[in-house]
Amino acid sequence: MNRLSDAFAKLLNALAILAALTLLAMVIMVSADIILRNVTRTGFPWANEVSEYALYLTTLLTAPWLLRRGQHVRIDLVLTLMPVRIAWLMEALADVLGFAVCLIMMRYGLKMTIDSASLGSITIKNLVFPEWWLLWPLPVCFALLAAEFVFRFARLMRASPGRRSEATSVG
Repeated sequence: MNRLSDAFAKLLNALAILAALTLLAMVIMVSADIILRNVTRTGFPWANEVSEYALYLTTLLTAPWLLRRGQHVRIDLVLTLMPVRIAWLMEALADVLGFAVCLIMMRYGLKMTIDSASLGSITIKNLVFPEWWLLWPLPVCFALLAAEFVFRFARLMRASPGRRSEATSVG
């Protein structure tokens, strides 16, 4: 399980690097668009649209990585106020619930993607392309999140009851 978890961590790190590169490309594109619009009165009409898609993709690529690092949105103050054993149980319950929710979201994301592809739905803005191209990262992201919840739960069960090292940012 440890080797699988380590390999999964490498995958999540690679996805985070891809997200950073996507963000960098977006910054360069938007900057070039602004410069071109101010200097030549032209630009990239599709720049805003592509930046929207890039932000969406960046969010999906980094969500599992942030969960692994314990840097996702959470109310960690509650864990610091609870007795250690109860905080540990709350972490276990959160992992189980997170896993279940991710499976549900993955299922519906997959259904939306398949339905969109089978219907031939298209996205029409400045760029025109099949809608499923935008939808397929969603079930993949939730599958990765579900897998990370499994790894989190396994790490929690192997550890002695106590707060996770990444669990709280509050002393």
